[in-house]
Amino acid sequence: MLQDYFWVFSFILIGLFFAFMATVVPYLIAPKGIGKDKTTTYESGVPTIGSAWIRFNVLYYLYALIFLVFDVEVVFLFPVALAFRSIEGMGVLLEVIVFVAILTLALIYAMRKGVFQWRQ
Repeated sequence: MLQDYFWVFSFILIGLFFAFMATVVPYLIAPKGIGKDKTTTYESGVPTIGSAWIRFNVLYYLYALIFLVFDVEVVFLFPVALAFRSIEGMGVLLEVIVFVAILTLALIYAMRKGVFQWRQ
């Protein structure tokens, strides 16, 4: 019985080893001192101009939400498309059509609200 789970346990151990190494090795080899650049606001080397507390346009947030909507769509539809031939019945096709219709309505709503028009 235990032989059946050998590969499962070995992959778990390998995964734990990589997670452990990814957290411990950088801690061991990272520089310990805090330099002058570490205390600045940004570490890119470019000095800041003005205050770091500025308002961002809400459109950036809306673009991120639209991206997430279509990202979730791809994550859902790709496995369904791969397994579609082996699934019997029209129920799956109806579910996919309803899902795409809801996302299409969300896209139309975003277009009517002017999300895709770049404004300053």
